[in-house]
Amino acid sequence: IMAARCGRALSKVGWAFLDSPLSLRAGTGTRLAGNRAYGTGSSRGQAGLALSARTAATGGGLLGASARRRTRTVSHCEAVATASDGGALKLVLYQYKTCPFCSKVRAFLDYHGLPYEIVEVNPVMRKEIKWSTYRKVPILMVNSEVQLNDSSVIISSIKTRLIAKDKSMPEILNCYPALKSKNDSGKEVTEYMNKYWLMLSEADTLLWYPEKGMQKEEMKWRQWADDWLVHLISPNVYRTTAESLASFDYIVREGKFGSFEGFFAKYVGAAAMFLIAKRLKNRHNLQDDVRQDLYKAVNDWIAAIGKKRKFMGGDLPNLADLSVFGVLRVMEGLQAFDDMMNNTKVKYWYRRMQKATQNHEGRQGTEIK
Repeated sequence: IMAARCGRALSKVGWAFLDSPLSLRAGTGTRLAGNRAYGTGSSRGQAGLALSARTAATGGGLLGASARRRTRTVSHCEAVATASDGGALKLVLYQYKTCPFCSKVRAFLDYHGLPYEIVEVNPVMRKEIKWSTYRKVPILMVNSEVQLNDSSVIISSIKTRLIAKDKSMPEILNCYPALKSKNDSGKEVTEYMNKYWLMLSEADTLLWYPEKGMQKEEMKWRQWADDWLVHLISPNVYRTTAESLASFDYIVREGKFGSFEGFFAKYVGAAAMFLIAKRLKNRHNLQDDVRQDLYKAVNDWIAAIGKKRKFMGGDLPNLADLSVFGVLRVMEGLQAFDDMMNNTKVKYWYRRMQKATQNHEGRQGTEIK
């Protein structure tokens, strides 16, 4: 019986980490399950929404024609399409603390000073989200009615709501339909259309993106964080057996594991992820020394910001800044993070981002009411 439990647990832990990289350290964030807190660490619609949705459909990097033919559109919030979200929004985040996608969402909420509750999910059994047909994290519940899936959809839809306060969450979510399809391995996958777009009126778009190219630049680097940067984390934090064990020591300490699961994950899971990290290195065509890919990616990001800007958003962080910071933050306290800080030019930008999120510097004027 014990052997069978070990086998099942190893399979669940290893592949859960592969599907949603629980690689890492999420910094010094607040974790208060069931308590309201600022986490301090670490295409239907009215005229404006319809305009942005049409623009997104023509330039938002959607799936190609062949992919669209074999997909079916699914409402992002079928059960709550007519829900009302009048009044202040109550936000509950279901997460793995050490997941980079969850860290992205926390960085966004922290920066904007939005109070939210955290429910830490057990990564093996996932009982905390058994009510959801969507079985990944992060999940953000709004007013206990509207379920937001996918970190980039969560960020785009909440940011849209911060700006376009007259729009309801269900109305905004209609602009982010889900497309379900099967990948080359036959596994069903879900992708969300327009997820890097803010669904704003033309006037609001000009107000928030006054300079030519600002919006496209933000979207480009948000997608880069999801499609490239995040895939460099696991191979780097599980680069050696010692680093893998150190990563799992933190994961078990900060995550929601039972005593048996924690012991098993720390020692057997670390070995499994060391091997899986090698597969990821091959899958993403990384160099033998995966640190070099991490250094190059981070330096490319800093070069894109340039010497004249504090952030990619200028004097204030934009959504790309928050996404990249959220991904990198999960390595804090690990050897990969220290090496990155010592061998790239990211340090000063990273410290500015820490301060901006910890002090909720984007809070002014963004309260949802």
